[in-house]
Amino acid sequence: MRPVTFNTLTFAQFVFKMSEQKKALLVLEDGSVYEGKAFGAVGTTGGELCFNTGMTGYQEVFTDPSYYGQVLIMNSVHIGNYGVKEDDVESESVKIKGLIGRNLEELYSRKLAKGSLDEYLKAQNIVAIEGVDTRALVTKVREEGALNCLISSEILDAEVLKAKLAEVPSMAGLELASIVSTQVPYELGDPASPIRIAVLDFGTKRNILNCMVERGALVKVFPAKTPLEELKAFSPAGYFISNGPGDPAAMPYAVETVKQVLQEEKPTFGICLGHQLLALANDIPTFKMHHGHRGMNHPVKNLLTGKCEITTQNHGFGVDPEAVRNAEHIEITHVNLNDNSIEGIRVKGKPAFSVQYHPEATPGPHDSRYLFDEFVAMIKEHVA
Repeated sequence: MRPVTFNTLTFAQFVFKMSEQKKALLVLEDGSVYEGKAFGAVGTTGGELCFNTGMTGYQEVFTDPSYYGQVLIMNSVHIGNYGVKEDDVESESVKIKGLIGRNLEELYSRKLAKGSLDEYLKAQNIVAIEGVDTRALVTKVREEGALNCLISSEILDAEVLKAKLAEVPSMAGLELASIVSTQVPYELGDPASPIRIAVLDFGTKRNILNCMVERGALVKVFPAKTPLEELKAFSPAGYFISNGPGDPAAMPYAVETVKQVLQEEKPTFGICLGHQLLALANDIPTFKMHHGHRGMNHPVKNLLTGKCEITTQNHGFGVDPEAVRNAEHIEITHVNLNDNSIEGIRVKGKPAFSVQYHPEATPGPHDSRYLFDEFVAMIKEHVA
């Protein structure tokens, strides 16, 4: 029996709901089948299986556009115990394809919450499963790599689900950024600000934009496939290349735009997918990682200062470390202390830099928010 927290449900109502839960199945592409209880919307969903090590900030994680196309395992034993709130989001909707948890809590204790996780997932039409051994699942992903999967609370025949699983595409070679990008340009911040930043939106998070606006910037967010001439019409003093989902190598349109942006010789900053696109624009290849980095406790060393940062991460692709080290025009600025993967670069002779992790850190520690200060300082110097 899961522990009882407090909201409008009585304990008796809670026990009744537990007994009424439908069965659900989780099927992996290696043939593994897990049985659990249905949560959220009733239906069938599929995508690439990944896991997040964070113990809090689940609503921000679910609404991060970088998770589009993925089914998420939450490592923490209890998810949902503080409910959901309208402003705890990174985009206008939940972006994960499905959710897996050990205990997905319908009861919640936070007074500011506006509803339960179950209600939220149902409203967003997200299929979830609970009562699964998530430790065993995470071990499987760590050992076997990212696997495609299906969750279903409507089809309870494992063999039928295995057949349907073949229809789920591989994340390698998949272009998803244009799906989650804004379709219409919009502005945030002070219209009179000289710190004008053109944002190429491949799935940007709201709090990344907020970190620039809080530093006095006017940001204009453009759709993923916006040509350079339209970006230039905004008269930007700097460019931002956003995070997002999918395979960066499947985005030649974006790589070409970033190459053109670099010719502008204006301050340019990339995060996550933006980091990978900056690398590709400098002839540095990317690759699909074994299972990626996702969580809010990843140690990264800043090679310029010698200091360590605890970072928030969410990526399944990386920048080729050998190619970076052999590139004379690229400097490595940050490395991951767990696996020595490339976490930051800058282009020699140009005001352009990027990091693989998420310095806005929502959720997560704010060790790396200085990067927004550095970006804005570069823009101010350029304007001056």
